Amino acid sequence: MRILALDLGTSSVRGLVLDTAARPLPGALARRPADVKIGDDGEATLDARAYLGALVECLDELAEANHLDGVDLVVASAQWHSVVPLDPGGAPLGPVLTWLDTRPVVPAGVRGPADADDFHRRTGTWWHRFYWSVRLPWLRDRVGAGQVRFAGLVEYIYGMLLDEGVMSISQASGTGLLDLRTLDWDPEACALAGVRPGELPALASRAWVGRLRDDFARRWPALRAAGWAPPCGDGAASNVGSGCFDSRRAAVTVGTSAAVRLVQRAPAGAELPPLPEELWRYRVDHDHVVTGTAFSGGGNLYAWVRREMRLPEGPELDQALARVPSRGGVPADSRFGGDRPPGLAPAGSGMLAGLGFNTTSVDILAGLMDALCAQVAVGVAAIESTLDESVQVVLGGGAVAASGWWRRAFAVALAPREVRHVRNPEIGAVGAALVAIGRLNGATGLERIVRTDEDESATATRSDRPQYPS
Repeated sequence: MRILALDLGTSSVRGLVLDTAARPLPGALARRPADVKIGDDGEATLDARAYLGALVECLDELAEANHLDGVDLVVASAQWHSVVPLDPGGAPLGPVLTWLDTRPVVPAGVRGPADADDFHRRTGTWWHRFYWSVRLPWLRDRVGAGQVRFAGLVEYIYGMLLDEGVMSISQASGTGLLDLRTLDWDPEACALAGVRPGELPALASRAWVGRLRDDFARRWPALRAAGWAPPCGDGAASNVGSGCFDSRRAAVTVGTSAAVRLVQRAPAGAELPPLPEELWRYRVDHDHVVTGTAFSGGGNLYAWVRREMRLPEGPELDQALARVPSRGGVPADSRFGGDRPPGLAPAGSGMLAGLGFNTTSVDILAGLMDALCAQVAVGVAAIESTLDESVQVVLGGGAVAASGWWRRAFAVALAPREVRHVRNPEIGAVGAALVAIGRLNGATGLERIVRTDEDESATATRSDRPQYPS
C-alpha cells in the first residue's frame, strides 16, 4: 500500500507519497508556494482558487512521474483556523482568512459567553478574533446579503475534489465552535457566531471515507479507488509525526509559526484533562486531544531577517550565527504578526531594542530567535503545570531543521529538560498518515529523534537531511 499525503500549509502546498510504514518515498514529492497577501491593517489572506490550482499542479506532477500508482489512501495535514465564505454552489465569496489575519473584531453590543471559564473548558478556546465565534459575524458583514456557507480552506478543497464535503472533528475543533467532549457543535459558540441552519459543514463520522469526483478520477486514474481520510489539523499531525503521542513528550514545532503542544488520550464523551487558562485545546481525532500554545512568529521571522538583511544561506550563515552565544542577540519582541490567543496584541507589535553601531544583522536574527525560545519555554512550563513530572521536548519543523544554532538555543532556554530533535522534515504529512491508519503509538521512526548536541552530520542519512523548507 502507498499513501498520498497532502500538506496544506500556510506558506506552501505539498504532496508526497509514503510507504505502508508512513515513510516518504525518495523523489515522490511535489511542492508549490502559497502566496499569502499581507496588509498593514492585519490582513493575511489566501486565494482559495489559486490554492486549489497549486494542489492540482502538485498531483499532476506526481501522476506524470507515476508516483500515484498503488496509492490506496489519501491523508492531509491541513492548516487550522482558516475560514472562507462560500456561495450555495461552493464558490468562494472572498479570500481565505488565515490564522495570521488579525482584523476581525467582536461585534458591537454583543456580550461574550455567559461563563467564560466553562466556555474555555468546553471548546478549548476563547471568544477571540482568532476563532469563528468572532470571525463569522465579521465576514458576514463583508459578504453582504444573500445565502452564505462557511468552511475552512481544506473543506473548500475537499468539496471541490470529492463526492462529499465534510469537516473532520480535528478541523472543527480549530474553529472554536466544537464541544470537545460531545464532538458536536457547541450551541453557545454557534450563537455567538450568529450561525444559521446549513451554514456550517457536516461533521465527519469516525468511519467517513471520501472518494474523488468523476472528473478528477479521470484526471488521476491511479486515485480512482483510493479512500480519502478526514484531514488532521496540522499542529496535531506534527505532534504525532514528531513521536509526541502522549504526555511523556511535548512537541515544539517551528514552521511558518511556532507552537508547543501535548497529546493526551480523551475519548469522545470522557472527562477532559485539566486545561490551564492560558492554553488552548483542540482534537487530534475522536480519541485524543492536543493542548498547547502557539506564536505568530517562527520560520517567518527567520525568513524576514534573511530577506531584509540580505543574509547568506547555508554554511556561511551557520558560521556567522555560531559566533553569537545563545541569548547573545539583541533584545527583541518577536510578535511581528501580533498575538495568538488569548493575547490581543495586533500585527506589527514586534520590536528590536538595544541597537548600536556594532549591532549586526546576525545579532538581530539571533535576538528574534532567542525571543521565540523564551516564549516557548513559558508555554512548556504551563503545559507541565497539569502533569506530575517534566516532559521531554522534541523539536521539529523546517525552520529548526535548517538551523543548528536555533536548536541549541532552544536547548539552553528549555534546560534542564531533555531536548531532542526529529530529523524528518515531513512530520506533518507523516503524522497525518499515522493518525489515519491508527498508529499514534509512536511508529514514526523514533530512531530519527536525536539529542540536540549530537553531531548529526555524521549520523544522518540522506533522507533525514532537510531538502526544502517548511
